[in-house]
Amino acid sequence: MRSVRRATVAAALLLAGLFGIAAAQESVPPPKQEWSFGGVFGTYDLAAAQRGFQIYSEVCSNCHSMRLMYYRDLSGIGLNEAQIKAVAASVQVPVGLNDQGEPVNGPGTPASRFKSPFPNDLAARAANNGALPPDLSLIVNAREGGADYVYGILTGYQDPPENFKLQEGMNYNEYFPGHQIAMPRPLQDGQVEFAGGAPNATADEAHDVVTFLAWTSNPELVERKQMGIRAVLFLTLMTGLTYAVKRKIWAEVH
Repeated sequence: MRSVRRATVAAALLLAGLFGIAAAQESVPPPKQEWSFGGVFGTYDLAAAQRGFQIYSEVCSNCHSMRLMYYRDLSGIGLNEAQIKAVAASVQVPVGLNDQGEPVNGPGTPASRFKSPFPNDLAARAANNGALPPDLSLIVNAREGGADYVYGILTGYQDPPENFKLQEGMNYNEYFPGHQIAMPRPLQDGQVEFAGGAPNATADEAHDVVTFLAWTSNPELVERKQMGIRAVLFLTLMTGLTYAVKRKIWAEVH
């Protein structure tokens, strides 16, 4: 009888432990944010996107690549030709081979791809304890939850709850599935200084860089919305004209 009780208690404790682990690893929905590009009439806040590019350049680009982006693309967030040339020339990028067939680096041009922090994925893993930092070119499209999810990851770092077993080299993040993420907290209050004196608390920095990442993922978003609105207005007008013509033609019949 005692053995049965002990087995029952042990099973109950095991189930409680399993449920506790499952509860700790549940995905927490990221907080909903107000985005300038949300809704039918939404557009990108270009000032926020430019601050976001600054954050990417000073912080995120140390680990994350943007292989699908060219410096000339920055005209889409309001940078003029001179600014784009200055941004591109400030980095060293591969420009070809020398007479000995060795790769040569030189100042970037508007036609250059964004500089990658590592020459290849193996080098990236070696520098990050085996973890491969994802390319950020399309990150907002690639993650369920989109901009809200990326914002949640950037702002979700905190101390792990009591009795939560955090693996070595991992960091606790409230919104990351399983709550264990290899990436250390990337943003801190006041980490980036903006020329215009814009707010730079962690939440503000996260909001700006996600706006930039949303633009890189969907640079044609505003044009698509405008085209859709024009199509709806055109169809509405044609519907009205068709109805008016129908009334005119059939008025005498009735």
